[in-house]
Amino acid sequence: MSEINVTPLIDLAFALLIIFMITAPLLQQTIDIQVPIESAKQQSTSPELEVVVLSIDADGQFYWDGEGLSDGDIRTRLEGVSNQEEQPVIQVQADANLPYQRVVDLLDLIQQNGLSKLKFETRSR
Repeated sequence: MSEINVTPLIDLAFALLIIFMITAPLLQQTIDIQVPIESAKQQSTSPELEVVVLSIDADGQFYWDGEGLSDGDIRTRLEGVSNQEEQPVIQVQADANLPYQRVVDLLDLIQQNGLSKLKFETRSR
């Protein structure tokens, strides 16, 4: 027989693709945050825009795309992205049990740096 049967290889490739599609979203959320609940699902941002994820856990610790930062470091990073030609979308993930003042402090920092593209992450009911 001079031909190679590639059907099992294609089946294996599809199985691996499905496994990666299922596990990739699970790897994105690494910070334990219980986001607030809303009644309707939000519209998603367009895929061509850069998204920066700013998270605040229940202890009030800031995270920039999963990297823990102090208040001063957040201020520096926000100044850096505000100077970019195309400003990114700032996606805010705040723990539902967090004091509201901590979220207001973050929003104030974002506003001071002239960033206006915001997205709040919530859970649907």
